[in-house]
Amino acid sequence: MAALADAKCYLKRFPERVLELDRIEEITTDELQKKLEAGEKPELVDVREDEEVASGMIPGARHIRMGTIPENLDKFDKDTEYIIICRSGGRSGNVCHYLQEQGYKVRNMAGGMLDWQGKTE
Repeated sequence: MAALADAKCYLKRFPERVLELDRIEEITTDELQKKLEAGEKPELVDVREDEEVASGMIPGARHIRMGTIPENLDKFDKDTEYIIICRSGGRSGNVCHYLQEQGYKVRNMAGGMLDWQGKTE
C-alpha cells in the first residue's frame, strides 16, 4: 500500500514524467526519405495488412502485420532502433507503444504511407 501511495504522490508532483514514459519518437516521411537517399539503411517494419502492402512498401521494409507483432518479437533486437510504418501513422503508433513497453527502441513514421512520396516496391 505504501508503494501505491508513493507512486500517486510522485505522479502528482511530476506529471510530466508520465508523459515522458508514453512519448513515442517520430520521424517524418521527408526525414526518412533523406536518410534513405543518403544511403542509410534503417530497420523498417511495415505493420499493415497483406492487402495494403500489395500496393507497395518502402524498399527494404519488412512486413510484419500488426496483429502478429507479439508472436514475432524474436525478430526484433533490443539494441536496434526500428521505424514502424502503417497507412496513416495510427496503427504504427500503437505498435510503437507496445514495442517500447517491451523494451525495444522505436520511432513512428508520422503520416504513414499516405504521406510517403518516395519509391515503393
